[in-house]
Amino acid sequence: MEELRVEANGHLGPIDSSRIPRYAGAATFARLPRLDQVQQADIAVVGVPFDSGVSYRPGARFGANHVREASRLLRPYNPAWDLSPFEAVQVADAGDMAVNPFNINEAIETIQQNALDLTAAGTKLVTIGGDHTIALPLLRAAAERAGGPVAMLHFDAHLDTWDTYFGAEYTHGTPFRRAVEEGILDTESICHVGTRGPLYGKKDLDDDHRFGFGIVTSADVYYQGVREVVAKLRDRIGDTPLYISIDIDVLDPAHAPGTGTPEAGGISSRELLEIIRGFRGMNIIGADVVEVAPAYDHAEITGVAGSHVAYELVSLMADNAVGGGSRNGYDAQALAAPRPSQPQDIESDQESFE
Repeated sequence: MEELRVEANGHLGPIDSSRIPRYAGAATFARLPRLDQVQQADIAVVGVPFDSGVSYRPGARFGANHVREASRLLRPYNPAWDLSPFEAVQVADAGDMAVNPFNINEAIETIQQNALDLTAAGTKLVTIGGDHTIALPLLRAAAERAGGPVAMLHFDAHLDTWDTYFGAEYTHGTPFRRAVEEGILDTESICHVGTRGPLYGKKDLDDDHRFGFGIVTSADVYYQGVREVVAKLRDRIGDTPLYISIDIDVLDPAHAPGTGTPEAGGISSRELLEIIRGFRGMNIIGADVVEVAPAYDHAEITGVAGSHVAYELVSLMADNAVGGGSRNGYDAQALAAPRPSQPQDIESDQESFE
């Protein structure tokens, strides 16, 4: 069947949904072209179907394709950014990395090399997992491309800085401890966001603090609000090359039931999307969205959340590429300004009750 695609500014975009229904055809991310259909991609969305590092419920190996299916409904114009990311830059779906499900060490090496190959010409990656083990090789590749340690914002219900599970050093609960030990993270510019729930002991927090991590809990997001949290994160990271790693279980199970280790009391999908939008102009070098496990999902709730999170990350990278955000001139209070998608002539709730 002929693919009828939108083309703009020399970029090959998604299949034209006014001519081919969204539910028809191959499910690439946002119905974008495959990497082999374009000469060069500024941003590539790649899947890593790997979940051999999980400690509880498996199934994230099916996450990338679940997110792709849910992404069929994404549209090309993002009103929160006043940007059509697929027109601004060339975005393509790079398919899935083929990794060994029976050998974690080999899988990690494969992911790292594939990430280096995909970014050799300057392409930035938005990776869809897979479990959180994959963040370690992706960070290794990002640090190599950046020429040194990178900043990281880690969105997760959990710390993922434990030492071992059953003697294993490489699991979805250990990647960021290994990353600190390997010197690929700038320990002045790393922070967890959305953590919550019980721990094995206070030593978990003590170790995490020793590694240099700041912590913004889900309760902090609730009590302080998005604007204050964004301002603090921007102040901590500055202009350091930044990698963003998002475990979908940072969301409350009401917003993301399809994940391997759910914890009550998480942030909402609205809060997560707004926080990402607050990173406009920051020096983003790569990102991942992991731990989507479709076997536990209901009505594609988690897949929809994951697809929108990935779309915001793509929009953030595209906006930076066209100079939409000024790194030196950003005002955190700009988050308060109405966006094109928000009516500007409606009375506030307080005024309406007076």
